[in-house]
Amino acid sequence: MILKFLKNLLPKKPVTSKFKAKTKAKLAPKVMGRAEHPITRQNISANALKVLYRLKDAGFSAYLVGGSVRDLLLGLNPKDFDIATNAKPEQVYKLFRNCRLIGRRFRLAHVYFHSEIIEVATFRGHHAKLGNEVETEEGLIIRDNVYGTIEEDAERRDFTVNALYYNIKDFSIVDFHDGLTDLKAGVLRIIGDPYQRYREDPVRILRVVRFASKLGFTIHPATEQPIFESHALLQNVSPARLFDEILKLFHAGKALAAFKLLRKYGLFGYLFSQAEACLDQPEAEMAHKLIEFLLESTDKRIAEGKSISGGFLFAVILWPALQALMQDLQQEGLALFPALHEAINKVLRRQGQQISIPKRFQIDMQEIWQLQYRLAQRTPRRVFTMLNHPKFRAGYDLLILRAKAGEELQTLADWWTEFQSADKPGQHKLLKELAPKRKRRKKTPPKPKNVSE
Repeated sequence: MILKFLKNLLPKKPVTSKFKAKTKAKLAPKVMGRAEHPITRQNISANALKVLYRLKDAGFSAYLVGGSVRDLLLGLNPKDFDIATNAKPEQVYKLFRNCRLIGRRFRLAHVYFHSEIIEVATFRGHHAKLGNEVETEEGLIIRDNVYGTIEEDAERRDFTVNALYYNIKDFSIVDFHDGLTDLKAGVLRIIGDPYQRYREDPVRILRVVRFASKLGFTIHPATEQPIFESHALLQNVSPARLFDEILKLFHAGKALAAFKLLRKYGLFGYLFSQAEACLDQPEAEMAHKLIEFLLESTDKRIAEGKSISGGFLFAVILWPALQALMQDLQQEGLALFPALHEAINKVLRRQGQQISIPKRFQIDMQEIWQLQYRLAQRTPRRVFTMLNHPKFRAGYDLLILRAKAGEELQTLADWWTEFQSADKPGQHKLLKELAPKRKRRKKTPPKPKNVSE
């Protein structure tokens, strides 16, 4: 049914020509009735439906909006269900006892249902009419958010495929920017002037990469070209916000594709300048393979429903930078572990200037890095201590990735693989084989005593 629905949306004219036409004149909103699209209430969160119906019954407009509508039309399972309404935050608050208001510049209502949070936003206003924009020295455009109509709210959305509204009143879909056509064509296109939208919020540049890689969409040329000219704006985004965006980017199930796009558009260096410096070296093949193997593994784990460690992700990405710095420190005369500790502090401090990695992740990274050197010290006492280390598995996984990427560690990696699966006698046998064989000293015969005559 989904394929049949999307097939009917194919534009009769070439997509490129239609894009050009849309920039000249605004299109009237397209409304698709219930019989014309495949979204059913069975696919929508029961808690989201409760919020939608209560808003409707109270006399307000209520729409499911954004990524949830997009994903439902693509046959995917949405992670979140966001709602847009003409009710003010204070009015939403009065309707739900389990509601909290958040945000300063733009108030949002969060309705809590145990482990699920339904976000309710009041329609945002059309800022272009306000005349209250401020441009910072860095070129960012800042405006106050105001409430408005659904038409104005749609214009504030980032991409056409995210500006689709599901009306709980009659189960129709309202499309203000021809997002349904873009959805079928597999095109990611920003609403409005891309240069302006990136200056308003540079994080939109990363969102282009995230959605293009996640959905497998191509980026419309008018949306793509300004990225090359605007990516330096990322330097003005707070490190804490960039951390959140990076997790979303690499935990969306298409981390490897996202990495390739980041490199293509010159964005990776604004996020991980130390890692980028290693990738730019002539002998960067191992570093490049290491990160690609990491992201392939991450995508595979997400597809299998397994957990992902943010600390491990950052530890692997920054490992080549740590190694390079350690070598410099050792050449200056520092011993192995003093050089390791100093390199760890420097790498984390430098990275914190771009992405603010939480302390708990930093602790995980330090332990994973330290294990890379301790895993090579295979004495009986140390081996069993490391085997019970909370981060042993993560340290072992990085060791395997390093060997796979080309470091001369395959023998060590195979030994630890065999040691983990062996029983107690087998483990002791493996340890005994490592012990150097002692050469027996030949007993020298006693010297004959001098016998006095």
